Amino acid sequence: MRLAAHLTFPGTCEAAFRFYERVLGGQISLLQTYGESPGSEQVAPEWRAKVIHATMHVGAYELLGADVRPEGYERPRGFFLLFGIPGVANAERVFHALAENGAVSMPLQKTFWSPAFGVLVDAFGVPWEINGE
Repeated sequence: MRLAAHLTFPGTCEAAFRFYERVLGGQISLLQTYGESPGSEQVAPEWRAKVIHATMHVGAYELLGADVRPEGYERPRGFFLLFGIPGVANAERVFHALAENGAVSMPLQKTFWSPAFGVLVDAFGVPWEINGE
């Protein structure tokens, strides 16, 4: 059994995954566009370069993503991706990178359970909790 997060984007999946790959130290193992998929001739030409499926590994974990048509897209809510990061300096680096052009709801700070914990929504609309371990 495995459990993975699958994120949807309104046409920004590739940009988000390239950013996450760099910031989180992940590795994209698959980035397939609508134009590369079966039935691509039925997809509007302007949508063929958008991502139908992306897979990225961050350590032992998998993050999946796809673009959905803007009219069907809903901003994520009701959950956070909790990312536990060894070391306060590394947690600070990741938090500040994810916060750029995003919205911080709790600045990274010492809590009773963590030396560095913060909450934000990144520029791609994805909610994060960063936990320095």
